[in-house]
Amino acid sequence: MAPQVGQKARRSLTLTQEHVQTFAKLTGDYNPLHFDADFASCTKFGGLVVQGGLTTGLLHALVAMDLPGAGSVFLSQQWKFTAPVYIGDTITAEAEVLSVHATKPVTQLGIVVKRQTGETVLEGEAWCYTLRPDATASAAGATAASGRA
Repeated sequence: MAPQVGQKARRSLTLTQEHVQTFAKLTGDYNPLHFDADFASCTKFGGLVVQGGLTTGLLHALVAMDLPGAGSVFLSQQWKFTAPVYIGDTITAEAEVLSVHATKPVTQLGIVVKRQTGETVLEGEAWCYTLRPDATASAAGATAASGRA
C-alpha cells in the first residue's frame, strides 16, 4: 500500500552505554564526549552523550521498517540536531508523509525526534525511494538459483 499524505509512524529506543560501545566498534567513533565522563562534564553538554549516528540510525529503521516501509531507502536528508541525546534517554522518532510523487515511489517525510521529556533533539525532512520486487527479476533469480538458467 502506498503511503498517504498525513500518514505517520513512530519508533522508540532507550539508548545505553552498550549501544554507544557497539556503535564505536562499528564506526571508530571513540570521541571522549561519548566515553570520558570527566571530559564530557566540562563541556556545554554536562555529561556523556550518544553518537549522532545512533539518533539518525533510529530514523533509518523507521523508514525501512515502518514508513514508507520495506524496500525504502533515503534519497536525501536535511535535518539538524537541536539538543544532545544522553546515555539513558529514550528517544522517539516520528515521520509524517508530506507528499507522495504522482508517478514514482518517492515520498517526502517530515522528521522529528524527541526525548522522553518531549524536548526535540532532531528535526527536518527526508526524501525516500521505495524499491518493490520486480516479478521478472524475481523469476530470473529463482530460475538461476535452481540451476536452470
